Amino acid sequence: QVQLVESGGGLVQAGGSLRLSCAASGSFFSVGVMRWYRQAPGKQREFVARITSAGSTYYIDSVKGRFTISRDNAKKTVYLQMNSLKAEDTAVYYCNADVRRYSGTAYYDYWGQGTQVTVSS
Repeated sequence: QVQLVESGGGLVQAGGSLRLSCAASGSFFSVGVMRWYRQAPGKQREFVARITSAGSTYYIDSVKGRFTISRDNAKKTVYLQMNSLKAEDTAVYYCNADVRRYSGTAYYDYWGQGTQVTVSS
């Protein structure tokens, strides 16, 4: 079984920072692309950022220059450093990863349980 476990959410004032972590655990061969999504109250879940196993990153425009995604392949962990937080960043943040259970097989999609980020204005 594969599990993604997020941590690091919380309550912060506007302009503050938080660092989210997401660790993959269980029995698997490799982890491919890792992503962060978020879902604000009453809204659809939206993509935030992604990082490939080689370290290539991509962000949505609203977080560029404020958020940084990184990963530690040895620890099978992805991070999201969030700076200059705004009230509109308030959401449940979810980790998502492509995981290959066995060598030579396809990647499958896994999700974490989510961590709440609340930014007070």
